[in-house]
Amino acid sequence: MSAAATLPESASFAALRDLFAGRIAVLDGAMGSMVQTYNLTEADFRGTQFADYPHDLKGNNDLLCLTKPSVIEEIHAAYFAAGADIVETNSFSATTIGMADYHLESIVTKLNHAAVACALRAARAAEAATPGRRCFVAGAIGPLNRTLSMSPDVNRPDYRAVSWEQVVTAYTQQTHALIDAGVDALLVETIFDTLNAKAALFAIEGVFAEKNLRLPVMISVTITDASGRTLSGQTTEAFYNSIRHAKPFSVGINCALGGRAMRPYIEELSRIADCHITCYPNAGLPNAFGGYDESPADMAAIQREFATAGLVNMVGGCCGSTPPHIAAIAQAVRGLAPRKPPVIPTALRLSGLEPLTA
Repeated sequence: MSAAATLPESASFAALRDLFAGRIAVLDGAMGSMVQTYNLTEADFRGTQFADYPHDLKGNNDLLCLTKPSVIEEIHAAYFAAGADIVETNSFSATTIGMADYHLESIVTKLNHAAVACALRAARAAEAATPGRRCFVAGAIGPLNRTLSMSPDVNRPDYRAVSWEQVVTAYTQQTHALIDAGVDALLVETIFDTLNAKAALFAIEGVFAEKNLRLPVMISVTITDASGRTLSGQTTEAFYNSIRHAKPFSVGINCALGGRAMRPYIEELSRIADCHITCYPNAGLPNAFGGYDESPADMAAIQREFATAGLVNMVGGCCGSTPPHIAAIAQAVRGLAPRKPPVIPTALRLSGLEPLTA
């Protein structure tokens, strides 16, 4: 079924549309950076459910939704308290392909259900604390550790460690689980390989058709360096041409670069995209110790510049950002008008590594 096919919209679709039309929305910040502050041990990651599991589990942050749900819920709650309108589920790697590293493919559906439950509990608690407030949960669909566009073996450029069918199957299972558990939107994020992203969008559209229901789909790419290209080689405009058929609710950039280095690419997306624009950068570039040095005030000032220039509809933070960063960003954009999507003339728009408009 084409992404243009008309399906009934989810109950949250209109509410999110109203939010983005009325003001600049605020997304949460990093999950991993916050998990690190808890100094969790291997035993914490195992919990009672996996106490005797034969493989190491430390570092599998998604698993904490089952073994330490109070930690994940507390992090979500902190972001809502900081002013976030939307939090992402802790399901970044919760696919069969992502969980294969830990030999936990069999619990993927359960893992996604638990991730949504943690976020929804925090959302409902934040709404109860402030009557009239609406808090949203976006199902996080992250990239994979296997790519359809590139070979992991420099001596075999034709080799792929995964097939299109396997990627679609993995994303289909995750999408089913996230929707069944009650997310308000789906966020395909940190995209470095456009073909993987297209497999995710294909899977999502298939699930929508099966359920006869459409949720808002948010898409966020990562620009890997100052070349302005994704890891698989596309420019920003070529990337958008590749995914615009999915008619996303929003498209944006997150991760790799700090906010200031993102500006030319956010400007380009803002010019060419007829949907909402999102931006959630890292707290600067990683330093020599793998940390992030941008303060809440630094990040907020950059995001305010984007908002003042009319470039964005949603802002937030990625790696290194914390609730204080999100609080500062929320304050910085308060009262500023959201970007109004332009009317884009009809044309034949193609993409390889570069765009082609005919």
